[in-house]
Amino acid sequence: MSKVNYQYKLDELINSLGCTPRLLLHSCCAPCSSYCLEYLSQYFSITVLYYNPNISPKEEFIKRAEEQQRLISQMKVKNPVSLVVDEYDAQEFFDAVKGMEHIKEGGERCFVCYRLRLGRAAEYAKKYNFDYFCTTLSISPLKNAQKINEIGEELSEIYAVRFLPSDFKKKGGYQRSVELSREYDLYRQNYCGCVFSKAESNTEQGE
Repeated sequence: MSKVNYQYKLDELINSLGCTPRLLLHSCCAPCSSYCLEYLSQYFSITVLYYNPNISPKEEFIKRAEEQQRLISQMKVKNPVSLVVDEYDAQEFFDAVKGMEHIKEGGERCFVCYRLRLGRAAEYAKKYNFDYFCTTLSISPLKNAQKINEIGEELSEIYAVRFLPSDFKKKGGYQRSVELSREYDLYRQNYCGCVFSKAESNTEQGE
């Protein structure tokens, strides 16, 4: 089956908008959200949902949340952007990926993690009557945008709230996020967030 061009689908959707919809945007960290906010805030009123029980340790979760807040407070955007920091419960992540601890980064364990976080976003978007929900995850070259969008579309059916298709790394999105991270002096980590990605990163770096 051929891959879907989700950036093209997003462009088509944006071109069809007749107002300023409310978007619930799940974010994993400030650097990944930077370009997404710059781009999407032109067309949407955004609430950023920082829900990441995969991040370890708790101090790392807090540091990323603080950077997310700082970025939002400093970025110049066309439409309003606000932040919701969800509670931190690492056990939610460990329960979800139980039995997958030794799967290599980028595999099925990551897909379960995508679903966990997108599921919370869909649930929140439905509860508070957002027009769309989405995630910043597709901006990373290391994340599977096809799988992220497939999961988002499945959850859209379950929760009856529209999923915003995306592949934010397209059109120079990832490169722009790096530029914005430098511009705002954002903290950039060298691992996805979970203990498994950190261990794999340390191994690759010979630590």
